[in-house]
Amino acid sequence: MTSAILSALPEEQAGVLALLHAPTRTVHAGREFWQGTLHGRQVVLALSGIGKVAAAMTATVLIERFAVQRMVFTGVAGALAPHVQVGDVVLGSQYIQHDLDVSPLYPRFVVPSCGQSVFDADADLLDATLIAVNAAFKRAGDTNIKKIYQGLIASGDRFVSSANEVQALRTLLPDALCVEMEGAAVAQVCFDYGIPFVAVRTISDRADDKAHVDFSQFVCDVAGPNAVHFIHALLQVL
Repeated sequence: MTSAILSALPEEQAGVLALLHAPTRTVHAGREFWQGTLHGRQVVLALSGIGKVAAAMTATVLIERFAVQRMVFTGVAGALAPHVQVGDVVLGSQYIQHDLDVSPLYPRFVVPSCGQSVFDADADLLDATLIAVNAAFKRAGDTNIKKIYQGLIASGDRFVSSANEVQALRTLLPDALCVEMEGAAVAQVCFDYGIPFVAVRTISDRADDKAHVDFSQFVCDVAGPNAVHFIHALLQVL
């Protein structure tokens, strides 16, 4: 079974790419795809790009051209829930597009093509991911990791970076743990194709007025190494 490993940013992917055995590079639709093996498992690495359209396009190519049979997204997100802190890890059990609104034709957040607003992670893949995350961070001894949560991830084509925006999203989606820009789009594509999907997000900021501060440094110093530890562990339990 071939697994796709998606990241939004090069810094999030670099460490995993360095571990890829016998890598083969393919350029398609303006994107790089790296095929190879990790721990004897067939994988394809790709950068989703930033935003829902880019992520959906990349996910579709992975399924149509590379015939991947499951998809895992690693990256960063901004915290929404008050109890979620920088350095925590969120496993997405559900995904929603917080900026989708076709009302009054459909209720807010509902995707017209399928009539639902929330897309679920694959249960078996989610269970394996939880095992892998716990094993990875225990082995790594990474003091940056505080807690691991499972729950709703909200996605939208906007870098949320103000306290007012955070409060507005909390009001609209009180169950959402964090916010990012790709997960729900990939989840929708995987739903359409019947492909198991899960996303793992390291919390890089509080999505407030200081969200941009040291973001790039956090991605390099924390999110990138986290992805290496996690993928290493996940491929051993799948």
